[in-house]
Amino acid sequence: SVLRRMWSWSWPRPRPGGGSFWRNGACPLPRPGRGAWNRAPKPEKAEPKPETEDKPAEVSASLTPAPLGEEVDDAKAQAIKKFLVGLLQQMEVEAEVRVYQPEKGRYKVILEGKSLGALVGHDLGAIIGRRGETLDAIQQLTSYAVNRGGDRRCRIQLDAENYRERREQSLCRLAEKMAEKAVRYRRNVTMEPMNAYERHVIHTALQDTPHVTTYSTGVDPNRRVIIAYDRTKQ
Repeated sequence: SVLRRMWSWSWPRPRPGGGSFWRNGACPLPRPGRGAWNRAPKPEKAEPKPETEDKPAEVSASLTPAPLGEEVDDAKAQAIKKFLVGLLQQMEVEAEVRVYQPEKGRYKVILEGKSLGALVGHDLGAIIGRRGETLDAIQQLTSYAVNRGGDRRCRIQLDAENYRERREQSLCRLAEKMAEKAVRYRRNVTMEPMNAYERHVIHTALQDTPHVTTYSTGVDPNRRVIIAYDRTKQ
């Protein structure tokens, strides 16, 4: 038939002796599984990335502690020392109480472990507590005792073994990390519950950060800081 003749003209016949088209070389196409068209390309070798040194996170300059100056011994300072010495004796903790006045109406109280000969001062971890909860409680009690019945109230900030400064630096690094996450994914980031002082540290650390705003939500002790993405803030 006509179709059979067309097939015989267009397709080469196998060689004498039998065998498949690919074995006898009659088929011009490559054999499946062996031709280049059936081979997967070789993966390119990835170039080694240059090694970079990890840079320490920068701490906000606005939270650098101000110089304390010399110790004070006015009426308020004496009341602070008297209350804390009695409280520490009840807690069976030996520590020196130093009172400074960085500005008018605000007292900075430093607790230092007493040295015993060549030994280093006692560990004050017992009065710091988990995440500074015990230290915050002592600070509130001291403020209430000193300001009770007085006309002029003063602010009292209590610190032990430089805990407040180390906590501030840790919160600043955490705030910067969470702010980068909020900007990268363009969504709000909710932080863990914090007290009023720690929330203030977060707000201060991010107040000048572009595209980020902060606000607090909830009720104490579960009040949290929300780091919100704000594309209009420059």
